[in-house]
Amino acid sequence: MDAYDLSAIVQMVVRWVHVFAAILWIGQTYLFNFMERSLEATDEENVVGNLWMVHGGGFYFVQKQKLPEILPLKLHWFKWEAATTWISGAILLGLAYYVDGLLVTPELSFGLAASVGIGSLIITWFVYDGLVRSPLGKHPILFALVTLLLILALHYGFSVVMSSRAAWIHVGAVLGTIMAANVWIRILPVQRQMLVAAKKGEAFDAGVADMGPMRSKHNSYTVIALVLIMIGNHYPTISYGSRYSTLILGLVVVIGWIAARMFSGPLRK
Repeated sequence: MDAYDLSAIVQMVVRWVHVFAAILWIGQTYLFNFMERSLEATDEENVVGNLWMVHGGGFYFVQKQKLPEILPLKLHWFKWEAATTWISGAILLGLAYYVDGLLVTPELSFGLAASVGIGSLIITWFVYDGLVRSPLGKHPILFALVTLLLILALHYGFSVVMSSRAAWIHVGAVLGTIMAANVWIRILPVQRQMLVAAKKGEAFDAGVADMGPMRSKHNSYTVIALVLIMIGNHYPTISYGSRYSTLILGLVVVIGWIAARMFSGPLRK
């Protein structure tokens, strides 16, 4: 077995983990968004709504509380699927593009492309997070338009310093990083703060508590476009290899948002 075979085996195993973890993460995201929009209203104090579901021969009763009143002995968190998806994706990106040489073509600078590629994963999160927390975040249509323009500009910028294939996949990496950061930096900390407040018997700002569902809804909108980007990477003539790749990317994002609107409902109820 030579080095090439070993690299192929590693990448296959990591991709296997990446795809399966992503299936779990996406499935959970859409399940919880389904529950959000399907809850039946109730007059119970502190209860947003109830929901009965059936699956696998069993019946399940779900109740959403505005703030946690009864602290369970065991609370099930949904976080490792996001972490596993992002970590395995980062490994794949590093192996295929930064190690195997797909990042740049011979006339381009590897150092510049690597700096832009890695730096963008950090910077774009702060840009997105700032936009969401700004007054713009309260206007979904305008927020979507600004976000679309930024995604197109990002792809164009990538295409200047990277190979066309790397530019395409790095847009997907940016979107995936934003989704994972939503889970670990915004959703989970708020949930932990709510639990601490409940244990102390203190009130918790309901506006802050709404951050989790809103960021989860953003993830449900982002992920369809992200999957389309990843699939498009295997069809170069109609994705990154086209002279109209930036426009095609924009179309992919819009199609993803329309599909998410059908499945998940509007960004804000």
